[in-house]
Amino acid sequence: MVSVPQPSLARLRGAPLSSVDRCYWQDDVPLPVAPATALPAQVDVLVVGSGYTGLAAARETALAGRSTLVLDAGPLGGGCSSRNGGQVAFSIKPSHAELVARHGRAIADGIYREGMEAVAELRERAISGELDCDWRDVGAFVGAHTRRHYQALVRSVEQQPRGFEVPFEVVPAARQAEAIDSPLYHGGVVFPGEAAVQPLRLVVAMHRQAVEAGAQFASHCEVRSIDRNRDGLEVATAAGTVRARRVLLATNGYSGPLSPWHRRRVFPIGSYIVATELLDPAVVARLIPHGRNLGDTRRVVVYIRPSPDGRRILFGGRAAAGETDIARCVPRLRQMLGEVFPELAQVGITHAWMGFVGFTFDTMPHLGERDGVYYSMGYCGQGVPSATYYGRRVGRWMADRPGGESALRNLPFPSRPYYTGRPWFLPIAVQGYRWLDRLGL
Repeated sequence: MVSVPQPSLARLRGAPLSSVDRCYWQDDVPLPVAPATALPAQVDVLVVGSGYTGLAAARETALAGRSTLVLDAGPLGGGCSSRNGGQVAFSIKPSHAELVARHGRAIADGIYREGMEAVAELRERAISGELDCDWRDVGAFVGAHTRRHYQALVRSVEQQPRGFEVPFEVVPAARQAEAIDSPLYHGGVVFPGEAAVQPLRLVVAMHRQAVEAGAQFASHCEVRSIDRNRDGLEVATAAGTVRARRVLLATNGYSGPLSPWHRRRVFPIGSYIVATELLDPAVVARLIPHGRNLGDTRRVVVYIRPSPDGRRILFGGRAAAGETDIARCVPRLRQMLGEVFPELAQVGITHAWMGFVGFTFDTMPHLGERDGVYYSMGYCGQGVPSATYYGRRVGRWMADRPGGESALRNLPFPSRPYYTGRPWFLPIAVQGYRWLDRLGL
């Protein structure tokens, strides 16, 4: 636990903050732990990264009888998989029309179908008890930041592509209190099919499944290089060299210099979350009726949900134009929370944490293979359903099993000139988006 320095406390304007870099989800359950054992000299499959993608893939390859080793430079599941907001929603950002223009109707239909299957598959596995992740079918409300946004939002849900419609309910401004007690919005839309999970519980459940299938794990073991030889791939790690027939990069928003090609195509965006002090449950229920997930139409994304016990509000978003430390982001997040719920403008904050979301330049996930190294990454803020779904598929692909097919496989994976892994353009983009949001455009 790290105490907040006095200058940060002054910027909080009296709102108490117990600690920074304290993840609320870890109050409920600890991260999984790997036994301290020597690495095997050779495996069939080596997975780099132990988030949802790596865990899902490792289970599939181990179930297929492939010796499987998962390595992580930090604690198991310690990245954004265990530190996100836990929202589960349809995960494809480009419109169906945009995808048709880029890739043709067959691929566009396949991508949209998989986006819907990802949510349905996770729901089925959670409700059946296969994955203990505190699944909640709460739905979501998306608020319109301006009247123009409201009209555009309603138009978009009323013109959904045929065959890929999701249920919705339009909530005009006159009825907005039924969905959220906030003066900020001009009506919105409820999506009853969306859900919420406890993200760290999902990590723990998936890790347990992978271990039971036979996968081995090592934490705090950085992978330093991957080189091809005539027998396969040679993987140099902090604990020695491992030979592998196939390697999966499952690093997403934590992709570093290990593979410059992938690093040039995924850029990390820091997503920051705070948890309020304990509140009267009646206040939480009034502010967020039905316990739904909340979001809005602004370009600088925010996401809100009640804590599972209904006694706090969790508020996340893009708190800084450039990556910065958590303590400096807390005042900004509390200000943003007060814009949505004015009565919480001086609320105390007890937890503040962050994780890196992996974004791509075409705002799509990418799954493929290059020079013998497989990858699945770039979930653009919807990794809960997407990473669990595509992790399974890439694992089956690597194990030569049915079910590894995907409309995303080996689609063009764009980069941009002068981007080598440090997203220097983000501060400019975020500031520009903020101005557009303030102008209501």
